[in-house]
Amino acid sequence: MRAGAAIDGGPLAEIPPAAEPLAVMRLRLTDFRNYGSLKLSLEGTPVVLTGSNGAGKTNLLEALSLLVPGRGLRRARIADLGCQQAAGHWAVAIGLRTPEGTVEIGIGRDPKAAELGRERRLLRIDGQDQRSQAALGQVLHASWLTPEMDRIFLEGAAGRRRFLDRLAFGFEPLHATRLADYTRAMRERARLLQDGGADRGWLAALEETMAVAGAAIAHTRCAYVERLGEAVAAAAGPFPGVALAVKGTLEGRLEAGSPASVAMAFQERLAALRGRDGDAGTATEGVHRSDLAVRHLAKDVPAAQCSTGEQKALLIAILLADARMQAERHGVAPLLLLDEVTAHLDATRRHALFEAIAALGAQAWMTGTENAFFQPLKGRAQFFRVLDGAAVAEA
Repeated sequence: MRAGAAIDGGPLAEIPPAAEPLAVMRLRLTDFRNYGSLKLSLEGTPVVLTGSNGAGKTNLLEALSLLVPGRGLRRARIADLGCQQAAGHWAVAIGLRTPEGTVEIGIGRDPKAAELGRERRLLRIDGQDQRSQAALGQVLHASWLTPEMDRIFLEGAAGRRRFLDRLAFGFEPLHATRLADYTRAMRERARLLQDGGADRGWLAALEETMAVAGAAIAHTRCAYVERLGEAVAAAAGPFPGVALAVKGTLEGRLEAGSPASVAMAFQERLAALRGRDGDAGTATEGVHRSDLAVRHLAKDVPAAQCSTGEQKALLIAILLADARMQAERHGVAPLLLLDEVTAHLDATRRHALFEAIAALGAQAWMTGTENAFFQPLKGRAQFFRVLDGAAVAEA
């Protein structure tokens, strides 16, 4: 990070408080990916980023995705987010308009931790250091689609599970903390089982953490999908109706028991599985193996059997339904980060997407190689031409 670079946004112009939709009003990047230094002033409207492949459009979306719980849209290592010439140090800062006023959020690589060989992010909200990413979930919710997600229904369950959990962050901010607790306990338990001779009391403590966090994770997933299912079942214009279900051992047990009883049963099951899990090198049962089942309602077929364009439409239908839910629950729609979103969409669905974004009042950040597909947004969005390490406003 350059001398003087800060993750709290620095002395930029004040944004007057306004009871308006959630929106990034300014963005500052320091030594992030291919951006040595970038400052953007924004109007709160949707943002269209066009430019050649590799210019840095997705990098801008990735920077914003780091300001919600999780690892961002690329799931990159902290050290890999910085410019090479900056030794991997970087910072992202935004001025976020909320209905309650402006919130300053900044995040960056912790240089002291890096010197000790550890990877940790520094997070500040309104100048105050935050110990947990859960604080982000109280301020900002964002959802995204990337070209890699176009195959989400054809590949393994991990991508669908991450998609579900990321959406659930906006439903329950503690979901991110519980996932982190579960994952840490699971990894430590696997290490102890593989090493052999582990203290049974310590194993039991780790299994209790996994059981309590796992039951809460499963409960949040089921409750969220039940609500989302109601919102997404009805087709919205050219976007199809969708049927959703969570498939998993703990999620299934919740149909007949409370989270407390499910946690107790799972803890007993983990103790019984120590031998098998030690041989496997991981927990062979748990919420880390759950899946999101998606069906095209009108055709009554699994999403995996739909065409590429239909699969993209299903994803967008889910994302828009979630945004409507968030708008109703929090009074504002989340940020939408839509990378190459017009790919595989016909003109009718492109127009429907733009109109849905306008109806939500959401600030959507959209990328593409050319702005021709985004012409219906002229006068309703800010357009930027992205060059290597720069973003130039277009009329």
